[in-house]
Amino acid sequence: MTTQQNIRNFCIISHIDHGKSTLADRLLELTKTIEKRKMKKQFLDMMDLEREKGITIKLQPVRMEYKDYILNLIDTPGHVDFAYEVSRSLAAVEGAILMVDASQGVQAQTLANLHFAQEQNLVIIPVLNKIDLPNAQIKETVQEICQMLNVKEDEIIKISAKEGTNIDKVLSAVIERIPAPSGKQEDPLRALIFDSDYDLYKGVVVYVRIVDGQIKTRDKITMFASKAQAEIIETGVFKPDFVKTNSLNAGEIGYIATGLKDLGQCQVGDTITLFGSIIKPLLGYKKINSVVFASFYPIESSDYDLLKESLDKLKLSDASLQYEPESCEGLGRGFRCGFLGMLHLEIILERLKREYQLNLIVTSPSVTYQITDNENKEFVISSPEDMPEVNKINSIKEPWVCLEVITPNLYLGQVMKLLEGMRSEYKDTQYLGVGRVLIKYDIALSEIVVDFYDKLKNITSGYGSMNYEITGYRLGDLIKMDILIAGEKQEAFSRIVHKEGVYKEAKALVLKLKQAIPKQLFSISIQAVIGGKVIARETISAMRKDVTGYLYGGDYTRKRKLLEKQKKGKKKMRSLGKLNIPQEVFLKVLKK
Repeated sequence: MTTQQNIRNFCIISHIDHGKSTLADRLLELTKTIEKRKMKKQFLDMMDLEREKGITIKLQPVRMEYKDYILNLIDTPGHVDFAYEVSRSLAAVEGAILMVDASQGVQAQTLANLHFAQEQNLVIIPVLNKIDLPNAQIKETVQEICQMLNVKEDEIIKISAKEGTNIDKVLSAVIERIPAPSGKQEDPLRALIFDSDYDLYKGVVVYVRIVDGQIKTRDKITMFASKAQAEIIETGVFKPDFVKTNSLNAGEIGYIATGLKDLGQCQVGDTITLFGSIIKPLLGYKKINSVVFASFYPIESSDYDLLKESLDKLKLSDASLQYEPESCEGLGRGFRCGFLGMLHLEIILERLKREYQLNLIVTSPSVTYQITDNENKEFVISSPEDMPEVNKINSIKEPWVCLEVITPNLYLGQVMKLLEGMRSEYKDTQYLGVGRVLIKYDIALSEIVVDFYDKLKNITSGYGSMNYEITGYRLGDLIKMDILIAGEKQEAFSRIVHKEGVYKEAKALVLKLKQAIPKQLFSISIQAVIGGKVIARETISAMRKDVTGYLYGGDYTRKRKLLEKQKKGKKKMRSLGKLNIPQEVFLKVLKK
């Protein structure tokens, strides 16, 4: 029988695309957790979306057995938008494999994930991957890792996850270097929820790390934060599919089927204990602050309830997603949603389309703003609609971030030129090793939130990487830009912009609307307005019906009379007619 001393809990962390999922595949093969005939690439990436994009989105636990040891691995995402998933994984383990790509070296997210792990006092095992590549810079990357971790060269394990080279050394290092869990079997139960899912028959299924005590099927449990109570339907471990066991003991990672139907009762980061026990709760997770906000509206208004239910279910397995109901005259009822970045928004949108067959309209992404009014009251807004009148505002602050960009020296000039063209402040330059540099800037979050990552990848031929952390709010010269169509304000197109780029943005938006709105029997004005002043305008000319087509020959005055009559009719229509903007217009203009 395996004792607690023979358990090792660890995760793999690295920058995006450095080979975490491939290493996980090799570990599954070597420990014979998955039969060869069932093995496929990126085995732990369970979503189709993860396979298509070649990235890990959701953390995924798996239990492996090797040389009388139980090895609990949690595979984590690498992208900056999913850093919250990484932080949850780290709270459930004692050690981490820090993986670096030999052809790309230390990247921005490598450093960010390392800081997370060091904050949790985890044992770090440095691993250098992709040593089989012809462009692998092994010597230089080893120097970077030694410098970053303050370790000796012989502590770094050099592997090729693709070829399976030295994978056994990684497992040996996990067993030798990572300590066994320190929980006590005889203490009252304390289990940390690090993820959750929903099953139609079993209710909410929580993924837990048992810190102290023991839990069995039919035990009655209490959630510390929500005070919800339940009788356990099933306990088990991840292989990586659910495998039923009779109990879970201190130090183990597994799942508990609670039978609870209310999704809000099982919060990620909460502590589970046995009914009636008095315990000190485990440290949960710090509250997540959304970075990007956008509104989701169903194209079919009858899909509103389905959208609400779908967001509830996604929230269960993605604690960083935030949303609240809202309504808009042109778009009906929807939800204002908060995300950790643009990729996070994109993934949630894609999952809603695929998993719940929802067709949605998404408003322009924005960030949060801190506003102080004339009475010195402070409040936060995330939508232009909530912004008060200009004469009622004393000051507006916007979020700024510390941006770290790692790039080859060759592209340093272009990256700095890109950043200097934005509202940013240069902070520091550090040389990481041969031919690579880390530059730091303070920059307004709104400048980098939409398409900065794509621009960075383009100018660095894909070699640049970035990471950012919010540093606080600063005063900004910001204004609300409204859009009037045929004299009526359309809130869905309103946005908060900086005075510097307002004319350029206004011109681009009214032009886009002109191309999207179909012609009517009367002319339509499209105006970008700031505080009553029009700063950009386009006009869609009226559709012209040929009222003189049936005339042949004769006096020109007959033709003139008919044209004048048409002109009067158009004038009357413009004063009485009301424009109904088709749904497709919102779709075309608001689509990123």
